[in-house]
Amino acid sequence: MFYREAGQFKTTYQDDQAVFPVLQDKVAVILLILAAYAVPFVADEYWLQAIFIQFLVFALMAIGLNILMGYAGQVSLGTGAFAAVGAYACYKLTTNIEGMNIIVAILLSGGCAAAVGVVFGLPSLRIKGFYLAVATLAAQFFILWLFNKVGWFYNNNPSGTITAPPRELFGVLITGPSASPEARYIVCLTFLIVFAWFAKNLVRGRIGRNWMAIRDMDIAAEIIGIRPLQTKLMAFAISSFYCGVAGALMIFCWLGSAETEAFDLANVSFRVLFMIIIGGLGSIGGSIMGAAFIILVPIFLTNFPPMVGLDISTALQKHLEEIIFGVMIVFFLIVEPEGFARLWQILREKLRKWPFPY
Repeated sequence: MFYREAGQFKTTYQDDQAVFPVLQDKVAVILLILAAYAVPFVADEYWLQAIFIQFLVFALMAIGLNILMGYAGQVSLGTGAFAAVGAYACYKLTTNIEGMNIIVAILLSGGCAAAVGVVFGLPSLRIKGFYLAVATLAAQFFILWLFNKVGWFYNNNPSGTITAPPRELFGVLITGPSASPEARYIVCLTFLIVFAWFAKNLVRGRIGRNWMAIRDMDIAAEIIGIRPLQTKLMAFAISSFYCGVAGALMIFCWLGSAETEAFDLANVSFRVLFMIIIGGLGSIGGSIMGAAFIILVPIFLTNFPPMVGLDISTALQKHLEEIIFGVMIVFFLIVEPEGFARLWQILREKLRKWPFPY
């Protein structure tokens, strides 16, 4: 028995509908957030730069895609393209508007990605499922081609790359090659916490219920007064906003500089899709758990075999990684479509009832 909520009575509707109605859950989340902010004091530069910041960026992207696919039921393979829109928009804003606050630039970049997402979400009113996935795939190819061919997007520099200029927040350098990994980690972590909290409240309200009604049966939803076009486009806009902000953080706080290949189909779009399938469609926490799994498995395959005396090549590690991802995806699609989020929910319910299950 880990904890019981006996004696925690709810006297108002607000208390009953809280994100964490059980006191112990709220305390656990607060402790987890405090532990996350303490990570820079114990982790070295490699773990911060190569693992934790990457995880935070992809977790934010996974939440965005989960809003669109898990809650609104709209299939998308254009996550990388919308992230690229955010990254290039933030680059143009920071290099052409001197003195612009970096947080404002990142949020405006998300707005640019949201506008592009709405444009490519227009076909969702007429097509759905596999055909909609192909339509969003067109966004992936077209947007990356546009950023490659039009020099204005990367200020016509000879290398064709975009590089994050140095920017400060409250006197601390948070972007650019001289920015410390601790500062960039704190910025990404804050973005993830705020945006996860916002998404959690959004899907619990009227907008989230409209999305789920459209997802479960769009004709019935339209009959009861939900407008399909506005609801679907809002899902595309908010999902793309999240992906755009994550794309800006990807360049400004993680990679530092990159070309369009950093946002291609395999490295971003499919990767984020695997995260939400393994983590759990229709779950904000599942998005974060799926991102952690996809990021940590390669680290585990690199470090665990030498610890037990096995010497495997880098190529074999890559093959094992792909095999594990494939097996996990098939397993969750067949056995538990709701992913890690559902497994965690089942475990939590059993712990609350143990040792007296009923």
